[in-house]
Parts: sequence; C-alpha cells; structure tokens
Amino acid sequence: MIAKLKGIVDTIALDHLLIDVNGICYQVSTSTKTLAHIGAVGDRVVLYTEMLLRNELPQLIGFYNTVEQDCFRLLTTVQGVGARVALAILSVLTPDELTLAIYNQDKAQITRADGVGPKLALRIISELKDKVSSVSLGGGITQELPATQGGGSSQVSDAFAALESLGYRRHEAAAAIQQAMQKLGSDASTADIIRIALSTFSNRIYSS
Repeated sequence: MIAKLKGIVDTIALDHLLIDVNGICYQVSTSTKTLAHIGAVGDRVVLYTEMLLRNELPQLIGFYNTVEQDCFRLLTTVQGVGARVALAILSVLTPDELTLAIYNQDKAQITRADGVGPKLALRIISELKDKVSSVSLGGGITQELPATQGGGSSQVSDAFAALESLGYRRHEAAAAIQQAMQKLGSDASTADIIRIALSTFSNRIYSS
C-alpha cells in the first residue's frame, strides 16, 4: 500500500504525472486541480495517494491534500462512481464547491463533469446528502457553537453537522463557523455559513 509519494516531477500530462522517487518513476492519475498545484517539471512534490486495482493492474491516484482525497473516497462510495468519474468531478469542482452542490442539491454543478449525467448527479446528491444529514449534534456541542439570535441557531447547528460529517474536528468546525457568523450576521443561511466556513479551511490549506 502506497499512501504518500515524495519525489521530483518528471513528466506532467493531461490527467496524470510521473514522479521520480529515488530513480523509480511512478505514474499517478490526478484531477486537473491537483495538477495545477504541482508546479513544474523538476520541482519537488508530495502527493497523498490511493492505490486501486484496474484490470488487475495497480493504479495510483494522487491528491494535493487530504481534503481532496477524502472527497474522492466519499464519491467512490456511490454506485456508478469509479476513480475516473470521481477525478472528473474533482477536476471541475473544488471540495468546497462539491460540498455546497451536495448540500444544496444542485445537480447542475455536478453534471459539469465529464461522464456525469443528471441521473448519476442525482444519485450522488441523494446518497451523500443522506450521509451529511445523518450526523446529529452530540451532548455539550452547543456550548462550542457561536451564539446567535432569532432563528440563527438552527442554521448554525445544520452547518456544524455538515462540517462534522466531512471529517472536520469539533473545535475546528466551531471556530470556522464563528468566523463565518462574524462576517455574515445572525440571519445568515445554512448554505452561506458552510460556504464561508469551508473557505476558511481552504485558505488555511493552500497557504501552508
């Protein structure tokens, strides 16, 4: 099992690259968004990887960060979504955009990806939305959530549940929602809270 590769970029193609690791070149399939963060031939790179079997041959899938990797894993739990389709989706949608599309049931965004029609997009939304919705707040969590007035508490709780279901830790989700509420105010919608909170995580990842 190869979980991570550290090496030199040898070749960059449209949907994959070759990474030289101590003289051995690994072919790694990626999304175009990961390719955009790789740099140039000769640069050092670190990729998180998934190893799959395709026609009885091993295939490496590479990700610039663990957020994209987690989204890939989530997508491939859906019937009809293999590695190729998952990478196509992640080539047109960032993890933040994919999360919002699923949460808002926006199948038009998902059908932008090659090989994804309306039926498959609806299945992705249905199956993954259920996973997001199934997460309930645990005891004592409301103390970590930002205070709101009026009808804001429901939106905040829903946003917190969505972030937790994506794998963010409780204190991370609470801090991101706090920042979102400071920008948006107590009347913010759930979708806007999630969008701003996710942008906080993205800015942190890509600036590191």
